[in-house]
Amino acid sequence: MDGRLERKDDRWQLRFTRTLPHPPEKVWRALTEPEHLAAWFPADIQGERVAGAALRFVHRDGAGPTVGGEMIRYDPPSLLELSWGGDILRFELRPDDGGTVLTFVNTFDERGKAARDAAGWHACLDLLGYELDQEPPPWSPRERWQIVHDGYVERFGPEASTIGPPT
Repeated sequence: MDGRLERKDDRWQLRFTRTLPHPPEKVWRALTEPEHLAAWFPADIQGERVAGAALRFVHRDGAGPTVGGEMIRYDPPSLLELSWGGDILRFELRPDDGGTVLTFVNTFDERGKAARDAAGWHACLDLLGYELDQEPPPWSPRERWQIVHDGYVERFGPEASTIGPPT
């Protein structure tokens, strides 16, 4: 369930793989429909769900700046890839014995934010699981981030931990 940090050409990638006990169509809806995204994704995604569409990521309650992006790939119910600022977010779904294997990859430039972002995506993917199970999480996103962050700092090292927690 933990993310891995990998070098990919001149960029960095965080890779998470989760096995979810839900069919790909249900997971796809949670990845793409606003009412589900609100439960686990850190921003509202405005824009058409079609490859090449311009996107805007609007943080709820002004928690962060609005960021531009683009829908790179949109192949229901197996592949969603988009740019968010300078990052690339890729969600791949594969059916697996009545459930789904979700592989999430975040590609970015600054190694120093790896531990911070890994903890954030870890918390988001945990929230996704609770959303799919239709259960309330036992912690807030911030609390979950704090629980897992130190482990990423330890695993990824000081060079991957130079950019601190989100405000």
